[in-house]
Amino acid sequence: MRRFGTTLTLLALLSLAGLLTACQHGGAHSGAAQSGATQSGDVISLRREVSPPQAQVLGDLAARGADGCLLGAPPVPKAPPPPLPLTGTLGLWVAEVDPATLQPLRAIGTNPDSAFPLASTYKQAVLWAVLRAVDAGTLKPSERFDVTRDNQSLGSYPFDGSSVRTLAERMIRNSDNTATDILHRRVGLPAVQNVADDLGLCRTRLILPTRDWWVMQAGLSRTFSGTGRWAAATGGDRERLALLIDADARAYRADYLQRRLDDYFDRRYDPALDLITHNVSTPYEFGTLVASEFLRSGLSGTSQRWQRQVMALGYGKSALKLTHRGGAAYFGGKGGNGWRLLTYSGYVETTDGRHLVYAFMQRNAAQTYTMPNTRRAFAWINAGIQAVLDAPETPVGASPAAP
Repeated sequence: MRRFGTTLTLLALLSLAGLLTACQHGGAHSGAAQSGATQSGDVISLRREVSPPQAQVLGDLAARGADGCLLGAPPVPKAPPPPLPLTGTLGLWVAEVDPATLQPLRAIGTNPDSAFPLASTYKQAVLWAVLRAVDAGTLKPSERFDVTRDNQSLGSYPFDGSSVRTLAERMIRNSDNTATDILHRRVGLPAVQNVADDLGLCRTRLILPTRDWWVMQAGLSRTFSGTGRWAAATGGDRERLALLIDADARAYRADYLQRRLDDYFDRRYDPALDLITHNVSTPYEFGTLVASEFLRSGLSGTSQRWQRQVMALGYGKSALKLTHRGGAAYFGGKGGNGWRLLTYSGYVETTDGRHLVYAFMQRNAAQTYTMPNTRRAFAWINAGIQAVLDAPETPVGASPAAP
């Protein structure tokens, strides 16, 4: 096996994080949105008044521009430094949110508005889109699917005849790429992108199934290679290009794609392509998605229960200090990893009734195989959660106390 074989196998799974049961230096976390933080570093209230015409106030005080796009992260203190070294470019958003308005009450952030590849963390949006389709009556939970040359992605894959529920569980618990692609294509590529678009998350791209990312990186998509428009495409143009890229991806056997992808990572890897080929978001936007997913999904009661049960299978609960202190009443989360990439997101209901979200993102890591960074990532996530839990909330309209 070549030197990167084990790494690439885990890349193909794009996240063994879901299978784990337990498990940067410096410049990596510079440039966060810190304006407005107190000198003492206290986490201030994030409730704010935004007046037109600068922005429209939509969705219970969530600030959006005239184009409907969510504005950048509000001014928050920088996250505490990672307790254990992490390399590359890092992003973190941790917030306590009001369950009625989804407004952050307290938060910290590092690079909250920087774009990162999502890897398998995006798969929770597929679950949400699937359950929307179930509620709409366009997808029956009893529908069953076979694995074919056309829909098989990299890594392990489900048995033929798997139901929607089985595929959904494999997608979140096992981070199964083929299960994800089957469900993503079944509800339609635009349906998954709509999860972000409906929230005004204009810097979040969720439209592509997993195999499409690697086909583009391997140089096998004529559509992608023949246009410079993909990275900035939005709306109908993005949808049209995505469908063409997906058609390119479905033309190749998974084993052939694996060989070509091996060659790409061995000889031609370009980190700039990660942000172009993968689904992407920012820590703040994805934290907003996670909060909405669990607290305002718009799903029926039955589908909400299904969503929470499946998302509870995702990785993260055992890595949280809150869990070991008996402070987590509910957890739902998802992780993802790739070549020099690592991502984790989660939602926590505490036993004292608080609602927490986090989104951790790493790209350009020094390590090609990033799963061993999981312990380091959660050391930082835990530090961020503790900073948020310990911070006083400043009443609306009040100024934070001077240090």
